[in-house]
Amino acid sequence: MPGKLGLPEILIVLAIALLIFGPSKLADLGKGLGEGIRNFKSSMKDGDEGTEKKS
Repeated sequence: MPGKLGLPEILIVLAIALLIFGPSKLADLGKGLGEGIRNFKSSMKDGDEGTEKKS
C-alpha cells in the first residue's frame, strides 16, 4: 500500500538522517521539534480558553 511507513522504512530513514546530520545535530533537531510541538499545544490550549471566556 503506497503512503504507509512501516517499522523497517522508519528505521532506514532514521539511519540515513543519523549519517547525514550526526548524533549531536540529530539530538538538537529532536529537541527543537519537541519544543515546537509543546509550544503549539500550549498555544492551542490558551486559544481555547480565550474563546470560552468571550462566550
